[in-house]
Amino acid sequence: MNTRVALFATCYNDLMWPETPKAVVRLLRRLGCHVEFPAAQTCCGQMFTNTGYADEAIPAVRSFVAAFAGYDAVVAPSGSCVGSVRHQHRDIAARARDPGLRSAVDAVAPNVYELSEFLVDVLGVTDVGAYFPHRVTYHPTCHSLRMLRVGDRPLRLLEAVRGIDLVALPRADQCCGFGGTFAMKNADTSVAMGFDKARAARDTGAEVLVAGDNSCLAHIGGLLSRQRSGMRVMHLAEILASTEGDAA
Repeated sequence: MNTRVALFATCYNDLMWPETPKAVVRLLRRLGCHVEFPAAQTCCGQMFTNTGYADEAIPAVRSFVAAFAGYDAVVAPSGSCVGSVRHQHRDIAARARDPGLRSAVDAVAPNVYELSEFLVDVLGVTDVGAYFPHRVTYHPTCHSLRMLRVGDRPLRLLEAVRGIDLVALPRADQCCGFGGTFAMKNADTSVAMGFDKARAARDTGAEVLVAGDNSCLAHIGGLLSRQRSGMRVMHLAEILASTEGDAA
């Protein structure tokens, strides 16, 4: 495949969940992609824009478009960060009143994809050759569901995994309560929403709760751990990267 693909690891994954971006690289290379990791990449600026510090996000947007300029596709294991790039970067560039920055954003942002979008829409695959013999339930994160509208793409990918027992999550479209800084500013409400999501996950009898954003998984997984549920959480990329030769 001649497409130049860049991995946008995201700062949260880079710091807290490094196995997820590694899984993205393994998966895409298995599918024939040449994947590069631009070392100059930093935060997309979402935390600034979501909390009202739009001016402070301008340097982050400049860094982003500089790091990912020239690639045919930029792939990230985070609907939240991809949503920020595709739906907020143009507003930030306009705020900067810099035509050059606006042009750079217009060139880069349309080529930034959440992982399931890239696999299904760009590569045209749902069966990625994965093997994962476990009972799994899927949580569709808010940004991927409502902002990116990834729809059933993650489920189609999971359904094609050999050995998997995929069960529906009750009230799947309800927010888990994380919401970035919402979890800090409205902790009691956030935890209450998280308990509802954790209860729904436990009710499925699944061994693994999977999602496309580790931020949500950190929130739900923390509650599941405190409840000693025995259920683990995994990013979609890690399941799709699993093969029959991997440890269970």
